[in-house]
Amino acid sequence: MITSKNIANGILRAIGVLALVCLSIYFIYQIQTVIVYLIVAVIFSMIANPIVEFLRRRLKFSNSLAVVSTMIFFLLLITGLIMLFVPLITSQSTNLSLLDTKSIENRSIELYNQLNIYLSSHNIEIEKIFKETDITSRLNFNFLTDFFNSIIGTISSFGIGLVSVFFISFFFLKDKVQFIVGIKKILPNDHEEQILNSIEKTRLLLTRYFLGLLLQLTIIFILYLIVLLIFGVENAIVIAFLCGLLNVIPYVGPFIASILAGILTMLSNIGNDFQDVILPTTIYVSIGFFIVQLIDNNISSPIIFSKSVNSHPLEIFLVILIIGTLFGITGMIIAVPLYTTLKVIGKEFFPENKVIKILTKNL
Repeated sequence: MITSKNIANGILRAIGVLALVCLSIYFIYQIQTVIVYLIVAVIFSMIANPIVEFLRRRLKFSNSLAVVSTMIFFLLLITGLIMLFVPLITSQSTNLSLLDTKSIENRSIELYNQLNIYLSSHNIEIEKIFKETDITSRLNFNFLTDFFNSIIGTISSFGIGLVSVFFISFFFLKDKVQFIVGIKKILPNDHEEQILNSIEKTRLLLTRYFLGLLLQLTIIFILYLIVLLIFGVENAIVIAFLCGLLNVIPYVGPFIASILAGILTMLSNIGNDFQDVILPTTIYVSIGFFIVQLIDNNISSPIIFSKSVNSHPLEIFLVILIIGTLFGITGMIIAVPLYTTLKVIGKEFFPENKVIKILTKNL
């Protein structure tokens, strides 16, 4: 029999559950950085584990020595990359005055004056257009400074994150047997094998994907650098590095990189004749970047997507588009790893589903 007391108790329980869920979501939001460190540490541990196993089985290292040696190897690798690129980027960034708002403003005004003279010679009055649209009052010369300052902030937080990830990964690798035993105790017995198989397959696919992505970014950086050096663009290394880094964002990144390259090419050539040097150089660089992106879209990316995660390029495009629409730029970056993980889980737990069969036939 339903009484007012039962109804009241049910409402109180519902409110309590809702409050608990809200508190849990708030707690997760507050420690989201730690969660990201844990996820990255898990992925890094899965990538580093084959090296640890090689040292243990082939070279007969003890488990602790194998883990320490592997961590030192990755630390030296990252340090080497930093020592290779950072001095070049720092020196060229100084020359380009990327962090000097006043310099950017002066260069932009000078570029505008040269553009105005060039268009006036072709009977196009840019000042009249700007006055009618009131564009000049809306220009913000701080956008490049803010952009590069955000990169510096990201790099500084990257240092903290790197230490945290290495620390967590060390214990994941060193005490992996205890972790596996603990996970097995938590997992339901009926699905233990499926879950462990999913983890192993995901590790293999994501390792291949991230290595392929690193190779792709390196190739793009080299091609961008070649284009910039061919046309004599100053500060070629920093421009190529920044534009190559933007390719981490699928589809949107290359478009932003082309615009950024055009702007920085113009700013780097301030002082030269607009019609004879600045405009032709910018056009040639834009064409060169377009060719690089054609190479990437038709060679590099298809190989990475088809060989590393066994997915069709069109399939990947739709996934990135959907997740990017829902979660923005971050969603676009994590779309492929997330989709790959879901495919592996789907194949393990729902192998007879017709849709899953079609999507995972190459896994």
